[in-house]
Amino acid sequence: MLALRPNCECCDKDLPPQSEEARICTFECTFCADCVDEKLNGICPNCSGELVKRPIRPAAMLKKYPASTERVLKPEGCAA
Repeated sequence: MLALRPNCECCDKDLPPQSEEARICTFECTFCADCVDEKLNGICPNCSGELVKRPIRPAAMLKKYPASTERVLKPEGCAA
């Protein structure tokens, strides 16, 4: 089950579970669409994997399986 991290690791933008802007790699590194498109060129700076749209968990399932509240941020910023 995906953790659904709450923020962009690059700019710290909030990415709630229903966000259409969230992008993830196979390790669940999480970034916003703007950072992925403008800074990262679709590639995860942590693992070099492809960043894709994060699926949205149905609201009923969020009650039973809530999103993560742990924020991850790269203090040095990010670049591909």
